[in-house]
Amino acid sequence: MNAVSAEPASAAASDLPAVHVVAAALVDADGRVLLAQRPDGKHLAGYWEFPGGKVEPGETPLQALRREIHEEIGVRVASAEPLIRIPWRYAAKRIVLDVYRVRAFDGVPHSCEGQPLKWVPASALDPSEMPEADHPVIHALVLPRHYLITPQPDADEDAFLARLDAALARGVRLVQLRAKASDDAALRRLAPACLSRVRAAGGQLLINSRSDLVDEFDLDGVHVTAAQLAALDARPVGAKRWFAASCHGPADLRRAQALGADFVVLGSVAQTASHPQQIPLGWSEFAALCDEAAVPVYALGGLVRDDLDAALAAGAQGIAGISAFW
Repeated sequence: MNAVSAEPASAAASDLPAVHVVAAALVDADGRVLLAQRPDGKHLAGYWEFPGGKVEPGETPLQALRREIHEEIGVRVASAEPLIRIPWRYAAKRIVLDVYRVRAFDGVPHSCEGQPLKWVPASALDPSEMPEADHPVIHALVLPRHYLITPQPDADEDAFLARLDAALARGVRLVQLRAKASDDAALRRLAPACLSRVRAAGGQLLINSRSDLVDEFDLDGVHVTAAQLAALDARPVGAKRWFAASCHGPADLRRAQALGADFVVLGSVAQTASHPQQIPLGWSEFAALCDEAAVPVYALGGLVRDDLDAALAAGAQGIAGISAFW
């Protein structure tokens, strides 16, 4: 893959046509991902990256992926699914990186160009070893397709926890505890109770707004509102915690990326009963915004589980919501 170090984009770089690049997240039966090391003498020598390369004139991205993967690691891609598209700007160039998840391939990967290869569990990929443009790919590989946002808990906490148990039993693995109206005492009871259930199911729990509770209860991260995002001047949690944000348009997306958000939710995509006067984005505008986002994006607002395919086709990581999963 033609990787370069991340630097602030110059005006000249912004005016240049983007170089179209493809890469494969080749996944084996054990959930490990194949990485290739950039050779000595090349830019970013020693960094590990997802194998791939440039799309040549007249090629589709999939054709380029199949050609590059066969030339670089000697296997034939049997099937590939889009994982994430990343626009990336550098001091002297722009790229658009289309990354595919490849689970089915023929042959045994081996170095055809002398570069070292290694298999790494997706959960153990180390951003410090990889080019910055690949960091969103790491997140996309481990984030699930569904993101449950809980409704505001009422006084019946046992019933709330029972509903959470039911959602986890249906396969939800990423949960946002949204309890902004709860008092501090109730939230301090509820957060550890939710965490124990989510962790027992193999999932991860973020809390809405309250970054101050993340380390205290060893939560997996924080999800901030668009208003909080606008007021932040730094990432609110450490690098090993999820930092997610709600976005409603391009300014929010740019702000989230500037602050190092790991993923975002974007909406409302469709009309919602809670905000009947709000004009929804629709899938076309959602897709256009996804194309400009260098982070995984969940579609939000008026969606049901059956909207997942439409969301993926528009470039989303998946769908987020309350009623769709609660």
